[in-house]
Amino acid sequence: MKPALEVNHISKSFRLTHNAQPYLSLRDSLAGMFTRRSRASKEMFHALDDVSFAVERGEAVGIIGKNGAGKSTLLKILSKITPPNSGSVRVRGRIASLLEVGTGFHPELSGRENVYLNGAILGMSRAEINRNFDDIIDFSGTGKFADTPLKHFSSGMQLRLAFAVAAFLEPEIIVIDEVLAVGDAEFQQKCLGKMDDISRSGRTILFVSHNMAAVQSLCSKTILLSGGKVKSTGKTADVIAGYLNENLGSASSYEPNRAIQKPTGFTRIDLVKPPGTNGEPAVVRFTIHSDKACTTALDIRLQSYQGAPAAFGSLGTLQRDTLLQLHSGTQTAEVSIDMSRMANGLYALSADLTVPHKEYYDRADMAFYIENCLNPAQSGDEILLQEWNYGYYHLPVNLNTFK
Repeated sequence: MKPALEVNHISKSFRLTHNAQPYLSLRDSLAGMFTRRSRASKEMFHALDDVSFAVERGEAVGIIGKNGAGKSTLLKILSKITPPNSGSVRVRGRIASLLEVGTGFHPELSGRENVYLNGAILGMSRAEINRNFDDIIDFSGTGKFADTPLKHFSSGMQLRLAFAVAAFLEPEIIVIDEVLAVGDAEFQQKCLGKMDDISRSGRTILFVSHNMAAVQSLCSKTILLSGGKVKSTGKTADVIAGYLNENLGSASSYEPNRAIQKPTGFTRIDLVKPPGTNGEPAVVRFTIHSDKACTTALDIRLQSYQGAPAAFGSLGTLQRDTLLQLHSGTQTAEVSIDMSRMANGLYALSADLTVPHKEYYDRADMAFYIENCLNPAQSGDEILLQEWNYGYYHLPVNLNTFK
């Protein structure tokens, strides 16, 4: 069976104009009509450069990348809002786009009237809207306000209603851009659940988001865009791991970006050795500078790549006899972190220097990512729970050297 969507060597450029002339008064502008035109330079910006990929029928594919990577431009081309400069798109089936939630809503019309208006704009027939109207209103949670003018809705209610209309479209391909930004956490879960239902029904989804947890949950395959090019394509977990390691922190080291160092604080953190497949612990070296002799705890936290708490270990906070005795100057503490009881996955390492319950010295928040591959039988973000402290799994940490 042929793919539902084929993108073949798409490129798109925009002409940027840089006007070097300052703001002019009306008199200056009129005078300029009879003199040389303003000195304006022009530059070509390549939003997309030779992008190709295919999406199979019934597949949910994520598209991720930094701001300016070309994601929105790509979706606008797929939705026929703007044409490419070169290349072609082959679509097999009806395509519907949800790029900006609420487009086509009118504040003076009631919620009911806006459902019909917005549904028509998005390509629904009146019969489709009639068939789905009760479900749309129920999903959005705006039932008792259905005949109230939209201008009296809160912004959250308007966004929920707009997503509900789009969610009950019945095309073969749905293109979605960042809709999980709407509503509260509960409604975001409803949105994600609805998109999962759409995918399971055999329809094709192309989902752009900065929410890595949502992409991981919904999409089996993900495309990473960088600088207008396809940088990688593959299993969602693998593509996200590569993207986070490259863009949200160094894969192996951290150096604080501070003009003035704290009197006591981290100057560098290095991943000396990642966890080994035979159960070897990760080894991390902390370089610490202090202007005075003092005693401090070294607390280490691991979070899942979505930011959820995962594990906590400490030299000092839980057992005071392991506090570090800093001298004036620079010293290094090399520690072993036992991750053998944690599931496979990507974890962000954070660290604190504190006097427990008394004083805070420094924090390195999400310094870099550590990939755990100790448990081949384990998968996903599940953590093997044994003992919990402050909402985290207890992470065994041992001091190897301190000098």
